[in-house]
Amino acid sequence: MSAAELDRAVELLVRQVGHWQQPRWAASAAAGNAPRADVMHRLVQEIANLAADAEGQPRRTVPRLDNDLALPDQLRVVTADLVAAAPSAEALARAAAEVTATRSAL
Repeated sequence: MSAAELDRAVELLVRQVGHWQQPRWAASAAAGNAPRADVMHRLVQEIANLAADAEGQPRRTVPRLDNDLALPDQLRVVTADLVAAAPSAEALARAAAEVTATRSAL
């Protein structure tokens, strides 16, 4: 797994959800009954955790912003942090799998 492949997976997800307005984020995800925004925030947190692990830093909670429209941008930022940390191929593969699973769940 390469950083380029992870970036591609993230961009596909961002294209899928980047135009959503608040009611669409509040709707239940296709897989389960959690709001789509919660599912996306869990992904952002997971990618941030992988970045912290790759940096050898403690994990930190990603703030849940009042506006769910910021979630695609948060995903881009934490993904850039992960790639900048020069993670293992395993971490990149795990991140890409999480992104793909989230994309399907939404």
